[in-house]
Amino acid sequence: MKIVISSDHAGYKMKQTVAEHLRGRGIEILDIGTDSEESVDYPIYGKACGEALIDGKADLGMVFCGTGIGISIAANKVKGVRCALVTSVEMAQQAKQHNNANILAIGGRTTDPELAIRMTDTWLDAEFEGGRHARRVGLLDEM
Repeated sequence: MKIVISSDHAGYKMKQTVAEHLRGRGIEILDIGTDSEESVDYPIYGKACGEALIDGKADLGMVFCGTGIGISIAANKVKGVRCALVTSVEMAQQAKQHNNANILAIGGRTTDPELAIRMTDTWLDAEFEGGRHARRVGLLDEM
């Protein structure tokens, strides 16, 4: 499995923490920036992650900014992206089970690193339930 990750300056530390954990799980990482805590514009990195995913450069994606809000909005501008901003393990599980989220967004300034790891693992280990959810996800993809 390969995951594309990106962040702005406010999500940089969390991105690094989660990337290290993912590598420990044997997951290949495509890190498309940013590479420091120097101020950058989150829309550039959210869009880049979404485009890399849709272009087939990775199987899933993760994005990080201060709250996760802005970068998730940017990622969702890319057709075919279903980016879910999560703040709990339950949300991470349902993001995959019900929404088949292909990008996960986490707030670097608002989330404890241990919780971020638990949410990441839960999302990765969950499976899309299909059924009634497949129709709804299909509607999202048509938008």
